[in-house]
Amino acid sequence: MENLMFEIFEDLPRQGPGDYESTKKAFQMVEGLPVNPEILDVGCGAGMQTLALASLSSGRITAVDNHAPFLAKLREKAESESCAAAVRTVQGDMAALGLPVRSFDLIWSEGAAYLMGFANALNKWRSFLRPAGSMVISEIVWFKKNPPKEVLDYWANEIPDMKYYEDNFQIINEAGYKVVGYFPLPDESWWSDYYYPLEEKLVEMRKQHHDNTEANGLFDSFQAEIEMHRKYSPYFGYGFYIMKRSD
Repeated sequence: MENLMFEIFEDLPRQGPGDYESTKKAFQMVEGLPVNPEILDVGCGAGMQTLALASLSSGRITAVDNHAPFLAKLREKAESESCAAAVRTVQGDMAALGLPVRSFDLIWSEGAAYLMGFANALNKWRSFLRPAGSMVISEIVWFKKNPPKEVLDYWANEIPDMKYYEDNFQIINEAGYKVVGYFPLPDESWWSDYYYPLEEKLVEMRKQHHDNTEANGLFDSFQAEIEMHRKYSPYFGYGFYIMKRSD
């Protein structure tokens, strides 16, 4: 099923919610970056935000993902956008990066940290930041307390540790950072480059795997997520957290 999941996502513009303007807004909120920062993009996927960071900074970006075809697509796009010299790709595990400690001015991760847990990501990745380095993470959160039971039960099954957005501020402080800024990802960021293309891809995949019960169960799970967002988007979404090492 893992190969099937990659087949679904490889051709999508993004592998999760996001948009250029939100990446730009978050980047502009980062404090104290050097002129030519070393940036680490963790769980980069096909790298739309990596390319955005390359256009927004004059630094060098190390983009890490565990799926080689995503990295190949990123390198191809970096070449076409004339920023290949600024982007280095590394195939690896976000939970065991194997990179030099204290070597980055900024760690970036859009829609990926939840895979290892928000607090765990903050703690594990901190050692790769230089003193006074910054981190930016977009994380799925509750926007409102006491959401309807249907959506609460859905996300309790998918991401049991999903937090109310303000609760993550304390987690950030306890992990040795100070909160510099926060904003919710706009609802449209879920649709243009993610859910609309994903829905089209699911239609195509159902035709290819119409007699595969397990595959169709996977497709149903993605469609259920889309419908949950369509119905309950005021209650949950992604929040951008901009933070800085507090030492």
